[in-house]
Amino acid sequence: MPDDIHELAAALDQSARIRGEFTLRSGLTTNEYFDKYRFEADPLLLRQVAEHMVALLPADTEILGGLELGGVPIATLVSSLTGLPALFVRKEAKKYGTCKLAEGGDFAGRTITLIEDIVTTGGAVRNAALALRGLDATVHTVVCAIDRSEPGANTLHEIDLTTVAVLTKKDLDTSTTRASGSV
Repeated sequence: MPDDIHELAAALDQSARIRGEFTLRSGLTTNEYFDKYRFEADPLLLRQVAEHMVALLPADTEILGGLELGGVPIATLVSSLTGLPALFVRKEAKKYGTCKLAEGGDFAGRTITLIEDIVTTGGAVRNAALALRGLDATVHTVVCAIDRSEPGANTLHEIDLTTVAVLTKKDLDTSTTRASGSV
């Protein structure tokens, strides 16, 4: 990784890693948590993450699909940086108004790259990809800020979905080790 990605890893780790006992969306429990809202609310860190994501987007991306809630601010900034339209994907279709799963322009027949903040098991990403495919979109990639999945826990490849990450949990762990002088 170039030095600037090491600096980003250290900044995200310092900003977002908190210790305690936490239950993740997947139901797993952990003694540390990456509070994505801490870096997503910081305009400098959010921009740095978005800039790194731009380089990871597949060439055939036509629409950026920001997943509710954490993927939305990232997708919005990546959209601004690239000029690609954004789509805001709900966990489930709302039951009032337009009753849509995804808000934004038409996406049927188009290629959507999902944008997510943190992937642990990929459950929310899986649900969104399958739902969007069911609505005639092509979805083959998710680009995330942090892939914190343990080996074998992220099974998105089973539905032909590639995960591309700006940083992994290992990158963040390495940045912590560097900062403490243990490397």
